[in-house]
Amino acid sequence: MGILDWFKNRPGQFDPDRISEEMVRGSVEKAITLTNPRLKLLPSCYKRLTPAVENTIEFLRAQVSILPAVHPLSAKAWSSDPALRAFFVAPSDIPAVLARSDNLRTLFDKFPELDEACLVLGMAFNKQRVFGMALHGEMVQRDVAQTSVSFSDHRARLCGHDELRLRRIVGVEVFEHLVAQALSEIGEERVERQELQTNRSLLRTRLRLLQQHGPGLGSMFGAEPAAPSEQTRLAAELLENERQLESLGGSDSVLEAELETLKAVLDNPQRYLHFEPTRLRLNTMNVLLDENSSERAADVDFAVAELSGANPLRRAFVLARVARAELPPPKKLDFDHAARYL
Repeated sequence: MGILDWFKNRPGQFDPDRISEEMVRGSVEKAITLTNPRLKLLPSCYKRLTPAVENTIEFLRAQVSILPAVHPLSAKAWSSDPALRAFFVAPSDIPAVLARSDNLRTLFDKFPELDEACLVLGMAFNKQRVFGMALHGEMVQRDVAQTSVSFSDHRARLCGHDELRLRRIVGVEVFEHLVAQALSEIGEERVERQELQTNRSLLRTRLRLLQQHGPGLGSMFGAEPAAPSEQTRLAAELLENERQLESLGGSDSVLEAELETLKAVLDNPQRYLHFEPTRLRLNTMNVLLDENSSERAADVDFAVAELSGANPLRRAFVLARVARAELPPPKKLDFDHAARYL
């Protein structure tokens, strides 16, 4: 089975409610296929990788279980929903974000009977120290140090028919993220090996020339022989280079090293990803308040995803439910306007 085959019916490969032998076996197969299908040549490859995959699946179940409840996403509800007011500056921002989601439009187009869908709304999340006015009892104080919270760069890429399917998609995405981390680390090892091999070749050439009384044309034109200390230094560098190459293993051990890297990542998924449920008490200006404040405020719930590894990332997100009617119609191409530039 090729890599592209794994991207068909992806949600069925992860079930947040239970672990089955079929799911574990499919996940092991997927990890091998996406990483390097030649890993199957190693003895007991599946048996060795299975415990790490099971560990990742347990981690995914725990992470998916703490995701926030699905939140209705509607421009009409913006004025009465504190969370939507915190996430979006104006109600018109909501349909603008939905209009940019090609996946959501594709889902609705593919299933005409679908009246609503669920999605992951991802956002950049920033806290900033500012000075503003605050109400203390009946007194208004100026130049009070405050924490302002902002949300931006809204994206809605992951979509599903319902909440259960969306949670499965999240699990699949996280699993593929972990495999990608393993691939990144494997790539770094390959680059290191190539650099050492290239360096070894250069060192050997230079050492041979120096041993023949001078580098390159120097020996032809009667240059003075290189000092013994220079030859000794280069010989030591060559020995160190070969030691490093030996520590990486020969060509026969490359697959073994790749399998061990994949196992290490899937055995420790918490090193690369973490979901953190977050609740902030915000006023109407998105200023963070404590429980003792007498200002009008509301609790806003969301989650923060912390991704580390090759491409570190920190994003806020919520699970949202969107009605088909909330998706703006696709923009039509104005042929008359376009013809002016022909």
